[in-house]
Amino acid sequence: MKRNNKVINAWCTYDMANSVYNLVINTAIFPIYYTAVTSVNNTDKVSFFGIEVVNSVLYSYAISFSYLISAALLPILSGIADYTGKKKNYLKLFTYIGASACIGLVFFKDVNTIEWGILCVVLASIGYSSGLVFYDAFLPEIAPKNMADRISARGYSFGYAGSVVLLLISIVITQIPEQLGFSDVGQATRFVFILVGLWWIGFAQIPFRLLPDSSYHQKINRDIFKNGYRAMKKVFYKLRELTHMKIYLIAFFFYNMGVQTIMLLAILFGTKELQLGAAELIPAIIIIQFVAILGAILFARLSDYRGNIFSLSMMILIWIGICIYGYGVTEVYQFYIVAGLVGLVMGGIQSLSRATFSKLIPNDSDDHTSFFSFYDVTFHISVVLGTFAYGLIDQLTGSMRNSILVLALFFIIGLAFLVFVKVPHEKSQTSES
Repeated sequence: MKRNNKVINAWCTYDMANSVYNLVINTAIFPIYYTAVTSVNNTDKVSFFGIEVVNSVLYSYAISFSYLISAALLPILSGIADYTGKKKNYLKLFTYIGASACIGLVFFKDVNTIEWGILCVVLASIGYSSGLVFYDAFLPEIAPKNMADRISARGYSFGYAGSVVLLLISIVITQIPEQLGFSDVGQATRFVFILVGLWWIGFAQIPFRLLPDSSYHQKINRDIFKNGYRAMKKVFYKLRELTHMKIYLIAFFFYNMGVQTIMLLAILFGTKELQLGAAELIPAIIIIQFVAILGAILFARLSDYRGNIFSLSMMILIWIGICIYGYGVTEVYQFYIVAGLVGLVMGGIQSLSRATFSKLIPNDSDDHTSFFSFYDVTFHISVVLGTFAYGLIDQLTGSMRNSILVLALFFIIGLAFLVFVKVPHEKSQTSES
């Protein structure tokens, strides 16, 4: 495969476009805003369509539900994309859904509009997570296999660098709202949600223009809505022969439960368990983003020398340490230590997980979208179970700390499977037959 830097950089730019949602909405500004507007009269319980529920539990379940919807939709959509050769069209569709939902959060003002707020949260999450399957499926088409690790890491680096720019802008807007013409910090924060949507749509135009429409130009099938599930079934049966891919997906399923749950709910932990405000949380978020850029590059380089599995295993061990240490965190400086460690392994484990799976796809396969759809369905279901388990344990025990210990168990199980995986053509590893 011939390397095309213009196309590769365009692909990476989409990470910069959608990562602002992941950082500003999922991770930073919105969780703080959500906790503030749903914690009134010294209570953290809210009424959601007449049902009383703890605000953090509702948020956990909302994220879990959004990923469940995406997991159900992805086989259908990837099947359509595969057989029409229009991955880019579906990437556009979910970009506009997700970005529009971010803009819609401007109308989420208090507990009286919580149903609207949760609806927008769910739609934005569906737009972001569903778009990833089409985005990821471009990787094996634009990247030579020997460069997949670095190009995947470059995408995440673009995302972290770009999203932190908008985060800094958001911090300025929310810290001096009156000087910028806003009536209060709430109105300024809601303006930030509009900026996220516009940023997402705006920078996405670059990959929309430069990414290839299709590499294979398959014809439309009459039974098009069933094609995705048939493709999932086909990949499932192929796993009988692709032993190392099967073991890898099991490992990925478990450790990703821990990774994504921590990333999605860490700030909520800081606001509720540690009673931290924006002044303490924002520096932690910035630490995570800058360290994540270095971490993605560092572990991509480590994989060059010791292989993907070794690099992934080292990161999982660090994640286990984060869970154990995080259980006992009570001080702000300890939260910053956790933030630095999360940043170190956050970007690396995501980019290397994606690149590792790309390497495990058979060389003679012309069905990258179906393989990546299976990968992303695995990803989504792991997030569903991880966030649901986190919220359920929080609900049953009244503490997020207990949820963290369960996440450590997920990492341990994932590592136990991962050590048996061999990636073709890596140093000290034999090729899968």
